[in-house]
Amino acid sequence: MSETGSPLAITLCGISLRNPVLAASGTFGYGVEFEKLVDLNALGGLVVKGLSREPMGGNPEPRLWETRAGMINSVGLQNIGVRAFVDEKLPALARLRTAVFANVFGYATEDYVEVVRVLEDAPGVAGYELNVSCPNTRHGGIYFSNDPALLAEVTGAVKRVAKRPLIVKLSPNVVHIAPLAQAAAEAGADAVSLVNTFIALAVDARARRPRIGAGFGGLSGPAIKPIALRMVYQAAKAVKIPVVGIGGIATGEDAAEFMIAGATAVEVGTATFWDPAAPARIARELGDFLKAQKIARVSELVGTLRCDVPSAG
Repeated sequence: MSETGSPLAITLCGISLRNPVLAASGTFGYGVEFEKLVDLNALGGLVVKGLSREPMGGNPEPRLWETRAGMINSVGLQNIGVRAFVDEKLPALARLRTAVFANVFGYATEDYVEVVRVLEDAPGVAGYELNVSCPNTRHGGIYFSNDPALLAEVTGAVKRVAKRPLIVKLSPNVVHIAPLAQAAAEAGADAVSLVNTFIALAVDARARRPRIGAGFGGLSGPAIKPIALRMVYQAAKAVKIPVVGIGGIATGEDAAEFMIAGATAVEVGTATFWDPAAPARIARELGDFLKAQKIARVSELVGTLRCDVPSAG
């Protein structure tokens, strides 16, 4: 059976994917580091770690702390910078059949625009994912992800220079997710992905200090899945563009739950820390789920949740 005829094949923002399971940004490096551990061409896609205008060294150690059913991280968006990525990493990625999405971040709108402008001149990138969980230094440190106007500003500015599809990655650290999803959609986003990590704190009771060098970190993993599912459902009800679900996905049935809640595709992050091949395994398990449920195509799952709970939020 051809990939396009596979029960798992989907289209995301006009991009054909062999399955709806992508490796998430921040936990899969630049992708090429994993090619000896997993067949990268078996993935639906991969999102490289966040790219900035200039290289960044990241936060002080320790950067990771395992929690019950999850993990707190504060890597600090360490990366080699967009130009080094284009020169050193992208040529190997461009040879893959798997769709590669570049995660982009910055501390002012022009940072995002410049990173995308550099990537626009390079082959091998299928689309962009904007990490808007950053403070805008031009607006007093207000987070792009928390303010619909700032979110619309950065989305619209990038959309004006991007010829490739644009996904906006939303933060869960907000009161209501729907207005943020709507702001991104109205500003031209081709899709939204959610959720990013929850701001969290781990404490060493004996030392009376945080267990993370930077103090706070981002909580991810199975512990956040129920909240992520709720927010994906609310976002999918609020917009007509595709939603990519993220948050504690570790099995094929987890992926199915997110699609039933309204996601067109999913990203797998924390699970790759204990199973680097998790995205490929989860895709296989999702295929097994379809067979067991006698479902012809994975797209038939999307948005089928029978729920009378109001979706506002």
